[in-house]
Amino acid sequence: MDRKASLLVGGLAFAEGPRWREGRLWFSDMHEECVKTVDLDGRVDVIAKVPGRPSGLGWLPDGRLLVVSMTDRRLLRLDPDGLVQLADLSRFASYHCNDLVVDAQGRSYVGHFGGDHGPDMPPPPLADLILVGPGGDVRTVARELAFPNGAVITPDGSTLIVAESFARRLTSFDIRPDGALVGRRVWAELPEGVYPDGICLDAEGAIWVAGTIARAALRVRPGGEVTDRVSVSALAIACMLGGADGKTLFVCAAESTDPDECRANKTARIEIARVDVPHAGLP
Repeated sequence: MDRKASLLVGGLAFAEGPRWREGRLWFSDMHEECVKTVDLDGRVDVIAKVPGRPSGLGWLPDGRLLVVSMTDRRLLRLDPDGLVQLADLSRFASYHCNDLVVDAQGRSYVGHFGGDHGPDMPPPPLADLILVGPGGDVRTVARELAFPNGAVITPDGSTLIVAESFARRLTSFDIRPDGALVGRRVWAELPEGVYPDGICLDAEGAIWVAGTIARAALRVRPGGEVTDRVSVSALAIACMLGGADGKTLFVCAAESTDPDECRANKTARIEIARVDVPHAGLP
């Protein structure tokens, strides 16, 4: 089924990492260097300033917010007195850190770029998934991924699925009790022109994929069948299911990924559409 999203809020620099929590959509306005929230009436609040550019968001079991600080390669925690460093990832990430998913035990799986990239550059080197424990211990749990990006964890906590942006596929792993990832396999190959960025999971086990240059979010079943498409007005950067019933699809959209253009023009927005199957799993 094809649908078209409508505008929730505009005037953003670059929205990333959307998460539905406590009746609001939380997101990183990356090139504005802020974590923000927006409600269903379009009211925006600033939660925290992150000079290293925020990306992935998650929460510890005690409710404290975790934020990936991209350019200085750190994972930050929002305490009552402000942001503090939970972990320095610079020894584990060869370039900017990016999205993350936090499991029910407070363990964070963080991806990174692998290296610099751009329209006239070759794909960056393969990269790793990094595991950060709730106490700040760090280790690598998966290697040689083609730009690991958005990730989800199934409701039973047994499986992690990550978007490999430059390979145009979703890749899954079994999660061991200690957080290690094993049993790597392809979950779905994606259609030509669909480069997955942020993703989210629904209650039938399908994954919504923000398809970047496809200017759409696609609902994909295991194996790659596309069942639904929600078109947006610009590059589809990330998506999340939320709302009171979990059936509102939020899609972060941007005219450009260039930081200077994003800050100067503030043409990024968040668009929404109603879908049939509610959210499930993490984030």
